[in-house]
Parts: sequence; structure tokens; C-alpha cells
Amino acid sequence: MKVPSNLVKDIRNYYCEQLCSIYDKDEANAMILILFEHYFNISRVKMALEPGLRLSESEMLTFHFAVKDLLKNKPLQYIIGETEFCDLKFKVNESTLIPRPETSELVTKIVNGQQTTDNRQISILDIGTGSGCIAISLAKHIAGSKVYAIDISEKALEVAKGNTISNNVDVTFIHDDILSLRNNIDTKFDIIVSNPPYVRELEKAEMRDNVLNWEPHTALFVSDNDPLIFYRTILEFAKTHLNENGEVWFEINEYLGKEMTELCKAMGFSDVEIHKDFRGKERVISARSQG
Repeated sequence: MKVPSNLVKDIRNYYCEQLCSIYDKDEANAMILILFEHYFNISRVKMALEPGLRLSESEMLTFHFAVKDLLKNKPLQYIIGETEFCDLKFKVNESTLIPRPETSELVTKIVNGQQTTDNRQISILDIGTGSGCIAISLAKHIAGSKVYAIDISEKALEVAKGNTISNNVDVTFIHDDILSLRNNIDTKFDIIVSNPPYVRELEKAEMRDNVLNWEPHTALFVSDNDPLIFYRTILEFAKTHLNENGEVWFEINEYLGKEMTELCKAMGFSDVEIHKDFRGKERVISARSQG
């Protein structure tokens, strides 16, 4: 290591310069600050108030290896093992996708839609739950909800179960593959929600290395030949597993909004609506069962 000293300000400047080789300066600085906060409970304010703050040799080594992983494009969330989503903390690892801001918008829209309903228990199914971020956030923010979640990955479900404990909610998890269900699910739901794989193989070239080389491909990609396979299968499932006037909510590929609208209508769903995300992209779709 060639850090000028063990002063926090020197460590910050040195590693920020290192990260600027692959990240822009603001992003590099933000990641450095998160590492200081996570590992050593050193905030930006504390740095400013205590310019003589130093790290021990072992602490410097911890920081060095974290930055070394960042330089390999490993996502910061995997390095520190956690992320924030809908004002909650979630453990994540390479068996789970890293929750995105647009997914939190999906959750917020569902939660807001339930604020005008009566106090009856709302039953919810999250398909392809991953870290459990959607299911757990809905359980936390919709009072009286009964939430279920499915995932094909046992390792992802282990992470999700841990996240229910840390966030003090109850979710019923089911280990299964929605494309070929083994379990007989006889529950009916008021809401079925999913953020399934929707990135086409042809879109890989648009993705950054920190996603492409680290996040689970089975949770990201679908065949170019049948990019709506998960949506079609889930809608078919929803036809027999939604209560009357039940809702389906999906995060979708921004390029396939028209195709998704047509699919929902063709499969007998009404009130089909595309919702744009904070970037103005068509990222969420909702529809209602007709009873």
C-alpha cells in the first residue's frame, strides 16, 4: 500500500483517486464515505470535526481490501453485505439481486393504493423474492397484510428469511419455480407482485460490469425468443389465484411496455396501467382481475 499516512483524510483522498480510474469522482467519493461509515462508524461530519483521526494498521487493511474489490467492479452492497430499501436495511449477497430505486417505487405504489382500503387483511404473493425486499417492505408498510414469497433459489431464501428477522416481520416463504410449480398453492391473494427476470440477452451490452459480472444471471436475464415468459406464466397463475378484483403488479423491461399491456389485456385483465419511474421510463405495470 502506498497511502501517505494513516490519517483518515489521507486515506480518503488516496483511495478516492484510485477509484476514479473506473468511477466518476462523485460516485467514488460516495463509496469511500460509505465504507468509513460502515466499517469504522466514521461519518463525513466526524471527519470534518476530527481532522487528526487515524486508522489502525488492521483497519487500513480492511479498507484496502474493500477498495480492491471495488476496483474489480464488485458492487459496494456485496462488499459491505447490506443495502437500504424502502427505509429498511437488507442483507444481500451474490445469491440475490441488489434492490433498485425503481423497485422501491413499485412497492410505494402498492402501499399507497392500500391506504384507502378498509381494515381487512390483505393477502400478498411476491414471486421471485430474492432478498425478500418487496415482500418484507409490503409486510412492514401494509398493516394487517399476510405476505407469501416464492423463489427458485434456496440460497436467496436463506437471505430473505434472515431479513424478515432483522426487520421484524412475518413472511411465509415457498421454495419453488413459478415456471414449473411443484407445490400446490391453494391460497388466493389480493395482490400478486413480481420483479421477474426481464433483461433480454441482446441487452447485455448495455449493462455495467458491476452488474454483469457479479449479480445472479438467473434473476436478470431471459431469452430473446421469449422475453415475456415469466409474465405470461404469472398472469396464468393469477387467473386462478387472485381474489375478485385482485391486482397484479410487475416491474417490467422499459422497452416492452406496449407488449406487456397487450399481454395483460389478451389474458383477460382489466384496468391495465403503465407507471413511469423517476427517470420517466415505463418500468411498472398494474392490472386487475375480472373476478
